[in-house]
Amino acid sequence: MKADNPERIHVAAAAVFDDRQRVLICRRPSHVHQGGLWEFPGGKLEPGETIESALRRELREEVGISVISTRPLIRVHHDYPDRNVLLDVWRVERFSGSAAGHEGQPIRWVLPGELGRYRFPAANTPIIKAVGLPERYLITPEPGTEVDNFLVHLDAAIRRGVTLVQLRVKKPVLPGYRDLVKQVLGICHARKARLLLNAEPSLALELGADGVHLTSSRLLALRERPLDSHHLIGASCHDWHELEHACAMDLDFAVVSPVRETASHPGAKALGFTGLRDLTERADLPVYALGGMAETDLFSAFEHGAQGIAAIRGLWLSP
Repeated sequence: MKADNPERIHVAAAAVFDDRQRVLICRRPSHVHQGGLWEFPGGKLEPGETIESALRRELREEVGISVISTRPLIRVHHDYPDRNVLLDVWRVERFSGSAAGHEGQPIRWVLPGELGRYRFPAANTPIIKAVGLPERYLITPEPGTEVDNFLVHLDAAIRRGVTLVQLRVKKPVLPGYRDLVKQVLGICHARKARLLLNAEPSLALELGADGVHLTSSRLLALRERPLDSHHLIGASCHDWHELEHACAMDLDFAVVSPVRETASHPGAKALGFTGLRDLTERADLPVYALGGMAETDLFSAFEHGAQGIAAIRGLWLSP
């Protein structure tokens, strides 16, 4: 039975990455809440303590490392039967010291794709999703008739570091679409980038894509997740109704738009970064900011709870 007045706990947690892009996890002692499960290192905030101060203290005490640089990753609200938790999760990519279990706890350095082999508390599920996603999500423009030029631009974007791509084609039933997907997949997979199709989930599965990006109308027509956990599923959302549905479907991420007014949707009211924060604060999955986004907006996106930015023009530059 759920407690009438469950305890509310504010926790600072860290996704700590080493130079091999492995992430640090620790196993909880068997005698504590959710004991025996694995988690990302961190702990409760002390009275008057800031998130960053708590994070630095906990990492120093728990695993013996000192933070050099960190930034927000995701905030997770989760209700257990006996307590409510708010996990303030930050990404740490630079630190000093050598990690060890200073409280006797086992620790592991694990590649993001291998986290599914470990049992975590339910509240950690959105963190695992965020850890496995990049900061940038490229949405391609329509390929048009200049397919060779399109492929050159795509290859250039991936060479610059893009690792997640949405192939956006308004009419994927047209002749040549399957050949295009084959060529795009070849470019993406040669450089270890993942490709999502903006199409019916069944078509993405048939063509061997890494997943699917759902339009808001496709999203709202669903009552359950359309592909298994081996495939990435994202969705376009414009308000809390759509974003709440994406969360209920256990999708991997959402793209919220428009954060700014754009030439492609001149009549759409911009959310602004404040509106973005209102949505990310309520979501229990990673969210990308879309709409007039550029590289210079990355930190603002992080500060307002986003995984990063999604963009067409902002990431589709000349080769």
